[in-house]
Amino acid sequence: MQSAPDIFSYRKFWAQRFGPAPQLPMSRDEMDKLGWDSCDVILVTGDAYVDHPSFGMAVIGRVLEAQGFRVGIISQPDWTSASEFQKLGKPNLFFGITGGNMDSMVNRYTSDRKKRSNDAYTANGEGGKRPDRCVVVYSQRAREAYKGVPIVIGGIEASLRRLAHYDYWSEKVRRSVILDAKADLLVYGNAERQIVEIAHRLSRREAIEDITDVRGTVFACRDINGHPERLPKDWVMLNSTKLDTPGVIEEPVDPYLSTGAMGGAGNEAAPCATGDTNAAEKNAAENNNAVVVTLAPRKAVPGKKTRPAADKTVVCLPDYHSLREDRVLYGHASRVFHKETNPGNARIIYQSHGTRGVWMNPPPIPLATEELDKVFELPYTRRPHTDYGKANIPAYEMIRFSVNIMRGCFGGCTFCSITEHEGRIIQSRSEDSIIREIEAIRDTVPGFTGHISDLGGPTANMYRLACKDPEIEKNCRLPSCVYPGICKNLGTNHQPLINLYRRARKLSGIKKILIASGLRYDLAVESPEYVKELVTHHVGGYLKIAPEHTETGVLSKMMKPGMGTYDRFKQMFEKYSKAAGKEQYLIPYFIAAHPGTTDKDMMNLAIWLKANGFRADQVQNFLPSPMATATAMYHSGKDPLNKIGSNSEDMPVPKGTNARKLHKAFLRYHDANNWPLLRKALKSMGRADLIGNGKRHLIPAWQPKGTGDNGEGQGAGKTFRTQHTGLPKNPKSPKAKTSRRGRSANR
Repeated sequence: MQSAPDIFSYRKFWAQRFGPAPQLPMSRDEMDKLGWDSCDVILVTGDAYVDHPSFGMAVIGRVLEAQGFRVGIISQPDWTSASEFQKLGKPNLFFGITGGNMDSMVNRYTSDRKKRSNDAYTANGEGGKRPDRCVVVYSQRAREAYKGVPIVIGGIEASLRRLAHYDYWSEKVRRSVILDAKADLLVYGNAERQIVEIAHRLSRREAIEDITDVRGTVFACRDINGHPERLPKDWVMLNSTKLDTPGVIEEPVDPYLSTGAMGGAGNEAAPCATGDTNAAEKNAAENNNAVVVTLAPRKAVPGKKTRPAADKTVVCLPDYHSLREDRVLYGHASRVFHKETNPGNARIIYQSHGTRGVWMNPPPIPLATEELDKVFELPYTRRPHTDYGKANIPAYEMIRFSVNIMRGCFGGCTFCSITEHEGRIIQSRSEDSIIREIEAIRDTVPGFTGHISDLGGPTANMYRLACKDPEIEKNCRLPSCVYPGICKNLGTNHQPLINLYRRARKLSGIKKILIASGLRYDLAVESPEYVKELVTHHVGGYLKIAPEHTETGVLSKMMKPGMGTYDRFKQMFEKYSKAAGKEQYLIPYFIAAHPGTTDKDMMNLAIWLKANGFRADQVQNFLPSPMATATAMYHSGKDPLNKIGSNSEDMPVPKGTNARKLHKAFLRYHDANNWPLLRKALKSMGRADLIGNGKRHLIPAWQPKGTGDNGEGQGAGKTFRTQHTGLPKNPKSPKAKTSRRGRSANR
């Protein structure tokens, strides 16, 4: 993995003399009390401002403050005019704009496109405090407020919309958000490294349009004939259709290798727009600023092919207009994009949008443990801003006593956006840093009763797990380290996590530590000692895990392990629960209407649920979030996990209202309101044998009075991911809670 300067090694900006603010100011009065005449950076967010390291704006604000910059916050502004964007004055360096911890469309609408009445990231859960497509609207208002001030957009909404993407709510492919927002730069992923470099370069009076070489950033440029206006002449542009040819499925010549000869077979230098080199030269002659991209001569080794230099290679995806019209090409673009996400070998990606092009630099270098420790130990108050008074902010209450111990996920689940946003390289904090945060919660957070609600992150048990060989890690292009099985190069040692649990439990004043983050049980079964530690000490009556489905075909489209692994974990869970003298239960999550799912698959899942005594209380259909692989499946009807073309096999995609309603009803087979719909479906499927009043039947033949009039169940979609309450066979067992934090629609 390449190295990068420590984000805390920069020479501090002169305003460091003011010291850290008790809380980042949200008004001119607060600025006056701090002695500030202006802000260097103003962050605009769609969330209520909570000064806690689980809230992105708080992290970015405190990181910039640690560099010496004066940072103000504009939280959930009135977007109907520019006046709210002027309340802190004109920022000296830039506006930083985000929709918040969630994509604003996911935040506001259910998977059935129904408007939500509440918002977990707003005071008292009030809905409607942010506009649809927050990043675009806020950017436009900020530009109106102060023309000429650089605008940098980020957060998950911008991150997952950084290229042309399928938008579920408008049912069309939309342009990169940087073009719609008319922003100067987009930072994607956890953006501390990028935002620190950008701030310091702007403070040295470097023009924002000249900052084009920062990893983890996206910018727009003038496009000429499918190429960026400015490109060094010794660089190579690879047409993505040469890397992974869509269309007729046949084995192509390996496009990653070159003979070094100009114009021969395997020449990667074909222009992206047409593939016609002569046409490109002609177009260049007609456009003085155009650059003809040719393959730079390389020293040839007799009998050996050479690979173009990655740091001078640009992968050109199909242009926006082509993706908008061709669903197969969209699936191809998704497939290529996901192969360029490893910071160790990712190349620049370019995509034409007509007269404008979008240039995406490779992902940022992950933070080292020492850097991550410092980020989490900045002087957060760990509370909402005092302006909110005693208002309840549901998302804050959920994470108030939790500790984030790591970032990233190498699971690669196709429906999940964590990998696309945070990356698959695990970034772990040190044990000492985590212990200090637990002590800080114990000593400073009001209402603490001795219970830590979670020690986790995107995945509870990936702490300190990594590839055994750094050289293999930096060259790997596989989308998952655990599918179809655990990679032999992946370290699965859970001992560091076991040690952390044991040390944390011994702290004075700590009564209980629960693990609420999602658990990779396929990794957990590799360490029986970890499962024993978890089950004996860190389960509060039930443990939530996510098989997501029971059927092999669907699981292969999700890149999830089979139910055999679930059964192994369940046996361990029950064994160690019994040994500990505890009555504890597993609560599994499942997703309805995922691409690749048939009615029969959902019926079989419902049969499994009934046989195992589970009743899903609140469920959610698959939600196609931007940039996820499963979203490409949903839109294209093809499987981008394999080579695809117009003649490749179509996969079943439950799209219509009726199909999605039926799949959701199967998950809630026990709800009488769903029985008329399920009876009709079972009869049409030739499975009327499942209708009756015996234990072997899925649903009864009778209908309770006052139910089933509209054929709809009452399961409500929950924020963040599929939610379930399981009712184990033992009626005395606890009913599972449904609240859960997360950063993606389905994960």
